[in-house]
Amino acid sequence: MATLITEATFGEPGNSYRRAFSPGDDFYAVLLDAHRELSDEQSTLLNARLILLMANHIGDLGVLREALRIAGEEC
Repeated sequence: MATLITEATFGEPGNSYRRAFSPGDDFYAVLLDAHRELSDEQSTLLNARLILLMANHIGDLGVLREALRIAGEEC
């Protein structure tokens, strides 16, 4: 089983960044843009689809359980 990575690892291959947080900021901007003109219902559906796509990409049930546990600690 793999271990959940909780440190920022955003980036694009071949792209160098001046500041470590820049790639995370870029992702956040893209995420906000994806939601910009959606209704609350459409936004919720987009989030659900995104979660399922990312979970499928991760593919490791142990890592997904750990992510859900950690995310739930903040609720």
